[in-house]
Amino acid sequence: MDLFSLGEDTGSGRLLADRMRPANLDEYIGQEHIVGPGKLLRRAIEADQVSSILLYGPPGCGKTTLAHIISHHTQGEFVRLNAVEASVKDVREVIERAQSNKALYGSKTILFLDEVHRFNSSRQDALLPAVEKGTITFIGATTENPFHYVNGALLSRSTLFQLESLTSEHSLIAMRRALTDEKRGLGFMQLQVDEEALQHIATMANGDIRRALNALELAAMTTAPEPDGSVHITLAVAEESIRRPIVKADESTQYDVLSAFHKSIRGSSDAALFWFLYAVEKLGMDPMTFIRRLIAASSEDIGLANPQAMVQAVSALEAYRNNGWPEAKLNIAQAILFAVESPKSNAVTMAISNAMASIDELKSAEVPLHLRDTHYKGAVKLGHEGYQYPHNFPGHYVKQDYLPKAIARRVFYQATEQGNEAKIRHNQSLRRGQ
Repeated sequence: MDLFSLGEDTGSGRLLADRMRPANLDEYIGQEHIVGPGKLLRRAIEADQVSSILLYGPPGCGKTTLAHIISHHTQGEFVRLNAVEASVKDVREVIERAQSNKALYGSKTILFLDEVHRFNSSRQDALLPAVEKGTITFIGATTENPFHYVNGALLSRSTLFQLESLTSEHSLIAMRRALTDEKRGLGFMQLQVDEEALQHIATMANGDIRRALNALELAAMTTAPEPDGSVHITLAVAEESIRRPIVKADESTQYDVLSAFHKSIRGSSDAALFWFLYAVEKLGMDPMTFIRRLIAASSEDIGLANPQAMVQAVSALEAYRNNGWPEAKLNIAQAILFAVESPKSNAVTMAISNAMASIDELKSAEVPLHLRDTHYKGAVKLGHEGYQYPHNFPGHYVKQDYLPKAIARRVFYQATEQGNEAKIRHNQSLRRGQ
């Protein structure tokens, strides 16, 4: 039985998006990189030779629709479970039925598990033996990074296909198709839809075709007809039919946005400011997360090339603690822009890495005798003498060993020629030349 077929009558109870769901690859919109002519997944679907796969992509990009199309192309049983509701018992029942079908009739079973990231590790483990033996063909769909949420064993036994976000153009294609389809769409109505109304819905849907079709249907069904029976959908009607979407800030998205923010600090004021504001205003993330990352970046990516970057970042932290949000928005933005526009250096990061490498190399590090504590009687008898006080010498510097003997000549911190570090580098050269 194809569970996708349940309820697929043409009754008025079904939403437009469901009625217009593509039944074959020719009707499918987008994702040409994986289901375009000649592509691997398209060939597998058309030949009814789909192996275990994972479909990964944002909401509304067509993952479930692809599974729907596969269900129409398979000669075996197609079972759909939702990971939010399904239990290990449900999975085992599908596997047992698949074993019987294979043994008795030689037929295959495809299990489509929607929102597979909601399946915990133990429930995913229940699938493994059946997938390994070929008892079932597994198709998983997820909006979350599968490398974070799908067991490595299950991931390694599945081919991963990454679906891309759809665009407003894709939504326009779907809506225009619905407007002309008299059987499944809205073609039976006398609709007059202004182009700007379609464009607005497509833009606000943000690539989510289901959302665009639902908004179009809402506009069509709630607009009073004209005297001649026609229905006119204007921009004003479209604006009432769809609102700005609430973006879901899942854990993977938060990590990705934070990563984009930090990387942008190294090269783009505009991007760093965008990702910060997008995360806080759109995703509802905590500003403190970005202030902490900014403080870290002030040493990791700027360091002594401009020490004031750290001062600005810590000041932004204090402003946020004292004033809260949104009052501290200006202070944080100022610190971000100051950091991005500062000369960059990773010399502090490299110095730490070099020092740690030497620490790992040495079994133990003995403090040179002349650096040891002398604030007790008998220190001289132990040889704790010979330290030269730098302030007694010209330039307040004297050449002497400070590191353990085994690594006495190691250089950990090498200043760059960026910003303030250019002067530090010059002073380093003078001291090392003595």
